[in-house]
Amino acid sequence: MPDSGVSRAQRERHEEHMVHAHPPTLPGTAAASAARRAGLLVTLVLGGLTALPPLSMDMYLPALPAVTDSLHAPASTVQLTLTACLTGMALGQLVVGPMSDRWGRRRPLLLGMIVYVAATAICAFAPSAELLIGFRLLQGLAGAAGIVISRAVVRDLYDGDEMARFFSTLMLISGVAPVIAPVIGGQVLRFTDWRGIFAVLTVVGVLLTLVVWKWLHETLPEPDRHTGGIGDALRTMRGLLADRVFTGYMVAGSLAFAALFAYVSASPFVVQEIYGASPQTFSLLFGINSVGLIAVGQINGKILVGRVSLDKALGFGLAVISLAAIALLLMTSGVFGEVGLLPVATGLFVLMSAMGLAMPNTNTQALMRTRHAAGSASALLGTSSFLIGAVASPLVGIAGERTAVPMAVVQVVCSLSAVACFLVLCRPWRNRAGLPDQPTRG
Repeated sequence: MPDSGVSRAQRERHEEHMVHAHPPTLPGTAAASAARRAGLLVTLVLGGLTALPPLSMDMYLPALPAVTDSLHAPASTVQLTLTACLTGMALGQLVVGPMSDRWGRRRPLLLGMIVYVAATAICAFAPSAELLIGFRLLQGLAGAAGIVISRAVVRDLYDGDEMARFFSTLMLISGVAPVIAPVIGGQVLRFTDWRGIFAVLTVVGVLLTLVVWKWLHETLPEPDRHTGGIGDALRTMRGLLADRVFTGYMVAGSLAFAALFAYVSASPFVVQEIYGASPQTFSLLFGINSVGLIAVGQINGKILVGRVSLDKALGFGLAVISLAAIALLLMTSGVFGEVGLLPVATGLFVLMSAMGLAMPNTNTQALMRTRHAAGSASALLGTSSFLIGAVASPLVGIAGERTAVPMAVVQVVCSLSAVACFLVLCRPWRNRAGLPDQPTRG
């Protein structure tokens, strides 16, 4: 059975400790009020941490064609700046996750944020595409701390349906970032060049580092930390990967994320170069799609969780993503003749919105199986997502800048593979039959 997690009282003590609330000797109503205030503050801080990656990626998207011209590099090379950042975020999580299980959540997070700020500032002065790729890699390596540790903190504090609801709430906050990031990026380009975008990201990183330093306190007590070295961390990860169901949720979620990132990577060229939209129009469409993702995520957390099994919601989300990807392939390949921007944008909206069912539920189902190593489990989830996304990113431009077919092909392959992993490895019908698989402990 998945780990039973902590009691409500334990979570309240954790949350009160995090913001220096009154000790648990307060009267019941005061203690509950303090816990609610702590929970809201934790949500806002973790939302900021999870919003940093989409800020780092999406503010930069409207500038991709401008970077291509400024650095005199082909589009495929400039797209590698996205791949480098994504790869860095993937590899960094493998290091930071086990570190947070050994030394706690706070110190590795602060170190990563400081390095992120420095790397982002350097990106603003990169004189060539090659150097920009290198510093984007470093930016991703450091930014991984916020991604992996925020998920581990959620696992420290919540379990079961409450964890699913929290991830959906977190999606509401972090989902604002992709809504406003391209809009901010497009507006920044009206007053300066693409380097100004990295200057803005540097300021955001500094502010978030200060917020983490002041308000996010330790959630992993010393008795619960791992004391082993690299060998122990590797054994823990091997045990997690040996759990077929954990691996199934991990890979299914990663493939769904790859379908999403194929859109993120290709959409600036598809919308602006193929369909002739302006950077501001692209930003508007990207924001609308992100609103769809947020809305469905809230439907998942506020309405579906507790009424519909997480596996049913996840399966429905993966099915919709697959159908939307197939529709996009048919439209972009000319099966329906010449189609304009509106039908393609509609297909992308449906695909993005359905991610609101897939992303929080895969994370929840995977993390429910492992309380003993939340940092390492979070690292594997994030690394898998970002590595598969990094592979998908350059494939969308393999046929040049004037066709959207490669984007749709990548999305179809990834979404159908995600469905296959969910069915073959997770076997959701076992849970409905009351026969949950046993997790493997590292």
